[in-house]
Amino acid sequence: MSAPSPSSPPSPSAPGGDLTFVVRTIARTAVDNERAFSDLDAVAGDGDFGYSLARGFEIVLADWDDLAADAPAGFLKKVAMVISKRVGGTSGPLWGTAFLRAAGAVKDRPELDAGDAVGMLRAAAEGIKARGRSDVGDKTLLDALIPMTDALERRLAQGEPAAGAAELAALAATTARAAADATASMQARRGRQSYTGERSIGSPDPGAVAIAVMAERVAAEWDARD
Repeated sequence: MSAPSPSSPPSPSAPGGDLTFVVRTIARTAVDNERAFSDLDAVAGDGDFGYSLARGFEIVLADWDDLAADAPAGFLKKVAMVISKRVGGTSGPLWGTAFLRAAGAVKDRPELDAGDAVGMLRAAAEGIKARGRSDVGDKTLLDALIPMTDALERRLAQGEPAAGAAELAALAATTARAAADATASMQARRGRQSYTGERSIGSPDPGAVAIAVMAERVAAEWDARD
């Protein structure tokens, strides 16, 4: 089942335009990779990760015109509500919390910059940590999300030459991919996969892979975005 595409996506030059581009790309990636994410989850989990994620993000895309009309924080809160209600299993609370915490990081800000992006990612990661009682090394999506956030923060701290948005998107993608691939050697300590013990070793974490695939698509489509 394919989700409808928004008829008139916001210009990236408009306030929040880069944010809405990224969230729209995340949503489309979740829908397009439903089968791949579920197949990966089936190796040591329930096999429903891709299905659950796609069902929630289909609603995000279907309701896009209403969601994207708000300022950044309001937009992210609305997305959080949809994901929390529509995504099943443990993914709904975790991904919903991520978007809600990201909204809190940019409260009352009509326009965002690269520093805000790092702040949103950091807040999302901290929310997932608290909600899932997990951390780096537990073989979850945090094992891609946190290294990606750290890499972006380090690059911004370097100052001159200032990093462009496309460079940062590429850095996020390469870092998330390397981190996600590295989860294959880990034993899961949280979630359904942790119940399988050593059988969880040998395949990457589905959530971490999802973060990597989403970051890669954002980077690949950045310069061609509407």
